[in-house]
Amino acid sequence: MNPSELTELLAKAREAQSKLEDLQRELAARQVEGSAGGGMVKAVASGALRILSIRIEPSLIESADRDMLQDLTAAAVNAALSNAQRLIQEEMQRASSGLALPGFGGASS
Repeated sequence: MNPSELTELLAKAREAQSKLEDLQRELAARQVEGSAGGGMVKAVASGALRILSIRIEPSLIESADRDMLQDLTAAAVNAALSNAQRLIQEEMQRASSGLALPGFGGASS
């Protein structure tokens, strides 16, 4: 690899890093939901894999079935985090599909 190719590669790497940081900020601001028990428990997660809220149907709380409430809450949280991970993976694949670095089989140099 000659010096001009190395310079171009470094510039593209910096650009890719900047785009990745932008995407991470954008994903952190996005929200996805997971639910359990037919929607009786809903959890909202961010694209930064943080749980933002949990909503529980009042009738579920009134039923006083603590074990069921705990199970449904865990299931809703896991569904929300799974949806957030899927969102991240899809966006990362979309962002990296156009990435072509010279010398790595992407763009010709």
